[in-house]
Amino acid sequence: MGHIREYYERIIKLQETEWEFIASHFDRRLFAKNEVITQRGETENYLFFVETGIVRFYIPHDENELTFNFCFDKEFTCAYNSFLTRTPSEYELQALAETVVWQISYDDLQKVYAETKAGNYLGRFVSEKLFLQKSKRELSLLKHTAKERYLNLFNEQPDILKFIPLKYVASYIGITPQALSRIRRQIA
Repeated sequence: MGHIREYYERIIKLQETEWEFIASHFDRRLFAKNEVITQRGETENYLFFVETGIVRFYIPHDENELTFNFCFDKEFTCAYNSFLTRTPSEYELQALAETVVWQISYDDLQKVYAETKAGNYLGRFVSEKLFLQKSKRELSLLKHTAKERYLNLFNEQPDILKFIPLKYVASYIGITPQALSRIRRQIA
């Protein structure tokens, strides 16, 4: 739980009573490598803080899956639109490595928002951060070529290139694995 507190305290100083109340609503959970965390069609009931591990967001398809996001250590994640709207998720979350998370249920998070000033502020901060990341990704897909998107990963998200299989990297930047191979040959 110390990593969550560190994350929060980079944003706002927590009073001990607030932290104890917030912490009491989180549970630790372990997901095995390749285990699906959230199934398509189920309503996301938890917000996760990834202590260690990697989470992939993807849309399953018979022929090929469409990967569109990743989450690494010390980040909050979930099928956020499903979590907020209380509707079934249109995509899945999968642990790409053994992944340790701290989870808080939707109902418990609402209690934290209602009963702590810090929790409410932090919830807004995390929501805004997730929105900005999503907007940046969408603009990148619209404005940049596949080669530019790949090169941007070196500067902006090097962990993706270090830890993610190339077939998922290709899907993430919106190209086939063969096209990614051509780009990598051009750069080398």
